[in-house]
Amino acid sequence: MLPTVHWVRNRRFAMAHRQQPSFGIAIFAAIALGLAAYFLYAGLKGDYGLLRRIQVEAEAEELRAERDRMEAEVAWLRNLTRRLSDDYLDLDLLDERAREMLGLIRADEIVIR
Repeated sequence: MLPTVHWVRNRRFAMAHRQQPSFGIAIFAAIALGLAAYFLYAGLKGDYGLLRRIQVEAEAEELRAERDRMEAEVAWLRNLTRRLSDDYLDLDLLDERAREMLGLIRADEIVIR
């Protein structure tokens, strides 16, 4: 009868031991949770994350607006250059530039300061 009791006692111990979660499962869960947290953080705030993408798109929009302003300024300067060229001379523009840059006035004008 002793061997039977011993076998039952060992079986109960084995069953009780199996019902407790093992230490390996806890380590696996901790590693999985850590990796999930890392990838979530990298997906939001990393170099190629969502927040960085929003920032890059905003910067691109600002640069497009600046490019459009510069293109308009270049077109304006090309127009002025063409109007002051040898082929096409705009006398009103020439008069305006001479007054502004050189401080010239006509003989029949009175300057009030």
